[in-house]
Amino acid sequence: MIVAHSVDELPAGERTVAIGSFDGVHRGHRRVLETARAAGGTTTVVTFWPHPRLVLGNRVELLSTLERRLELLETEAVDEVLVVAFTPELAALEPEQFAESLLQRIGASVIVVGENFRFGRAAAGDPATLEQLGFDVRLVGPLADVSSTRIRALLRDGDVVGAARLLGRPAEVEGTVVLGDQRGGTLGFPTANLAVADELLVPAYGIYAGAARGHKAAISIGVNPHYGGHERRIEPYLLDFEGDLYGERLVVELWQRLREERAFDSEQDLVAQIARDVQAARAAEPPV
Repeated sequence: MIVAHSVDELPAGERTVAIGSFDGVHRGHRRVLETARAAGGTTTVVTFWPHPRLVLGNRVELLSTLERRLELLETEAVDEVLVVAFTPELAALEPEQFAESLLQRIGASVIVVGENFRFGRAAAGDPATLEQLGFDVRLVGPLADVSSTRIRALLRDGDVVGAARLLGRPAEVEGTVVLGDQRGGTLGFPTANLAVADELLVPAYGIYAGAARGHKAAISIGVNPHYGGHERRIEPYLLDFEGDLYGERLVVELWQRLREERAFDSEQDLVAQIARDVQAARAAEPPV
C-alpha cells in the first residue's frame, strides 16, 4: 500500500477514491472501502490529519492514531492512502476549489462516500455537488447504529464488547511504554505503563481482560485508588511475557471489562484480587 502525504507523491492515473476521516476504521467505514474496491481501478483512500473537527475548534476524542488508522486501512487491501493535512486554509476552500485542488488533481473518476459526507467552506459541499462537478459518485448508506460517535459513547461507559460489535474488531488503547511507579513488579505482576496521546479516547476506568503483542493481558485503567492515586494510569500486565518494552509503541486490545477499580482493606487482598483478574484474563476470548 502506498502512503502519500501530498498529491505530488501519487503516480498519475485515474482513481476510485473513498473520502473520509475513517477514525477507527469501523464496520461502516469498511462498507465504503468495499464499495470502492468493487468499483474497480486503483483504490485510493483520501483521509485527513489532524481530524477536521479538532482543527475547527471542536473537541473530539479519537478512536485511533494516524499510524493505527493506516495499519487498519492496509488490512482492507486498498492500493493507496493520501493523508491530507487538514488546515484552516483547506477548510475555507469553496467546494469547487476543494474538488479542483484535490480530487481532480489526483485523477478521481469514481468517488465513494457516505450519505452524510460534507466538504468545503461551511460544509456547503455534498455528494450532489460532486455529481454536478462531473464525478461518478457512489453513495454508501449507514449501518444501523454504527458510527464513531456511538462507539465513543460505548467506550466511555466501558462497554468494550458493544464497541467491538460496531468496530468489527476488539476495541484498543494505544500508547508508548514509559517508566511508571514500578509497583506492579513488587506485587508480582509487572505492568507496562502507557503514555497515551491527549487526543485519543481512553475507555472508562476499570480492570479489563485483553491482549497485546500476542499475549493475553490484564489491563488496569484508572488512578490506583488503593494507593490514593490521582493521575490516570493505563497499565497492561502481559501474561507469560518476558522482556523490556520501555520506549516501544503498544497497541492493547480490550476484550472484556472485568470490574471497577477500587481500594482494598490490605495489600494482601489487593494481590489476591489481581491474581483473580489475571486468571479471568487468561480465560477470556476476543469478543469478535
